[in-house]
Amino acid sequence: MAAHERFSWAEFGEACRELSRQVVDSGFRPDVLLGIARGGLLPAGAMAYALDCKNLFTINVEFYTGEDARLDVPVMLPPVLNAADLDNLEVLIVDDVADTGKTLELVEAFCADHVAQTRTAVLYHKPRSIIRPDYSWRQTELWIDFPWSSEPPITRPSDRTAGA
Repeated sequence: MAAHERFSWAEFGEACRELSRQVVDSGFRPDVLLGIARGGLLPAGAMAYALDCKNLFTINVEFYTGEDARLDVPVMLPPVLNAADLDNLEVLIVDDVADTGKTLELVEAFCADHVAQTRTAVLYHKPRSIIRPDYSWRQTELWIDFPWSSEPPITRPSDRTAGA
């Protein structure tokens, strides 16, 4: 098992405020925050409040299937956002981590022909990422245990015994 970095709820608040401060200090004024589900939903929501941006969209991308286990390529899951809703807007794409960078690359490509400009914000980025996020709270090479995803799913009793 790879080494882990723990990310706490207290750090979550600190990180989202710091990322929002980076955005403001850069002069970028997003019209829309686009949270990548699922990991980017919580930071996108917190940053939308911090940036006083009421337009918060989501896009659902599946890539990771477990710790350091992923599909060959990231895949958008339905319902897919109507890219025309982003026409000529300044869009801040938000995710929890830029690990390989392929998810951010997919979402930026999806937006490219519609938006005025995109920028990216992540809680963590890894040096190997093919996308260098515009805004990042911290860099790491470790697997990150986020408080919203570090515990196993809660299932119904019938789900737990189905394979027995």
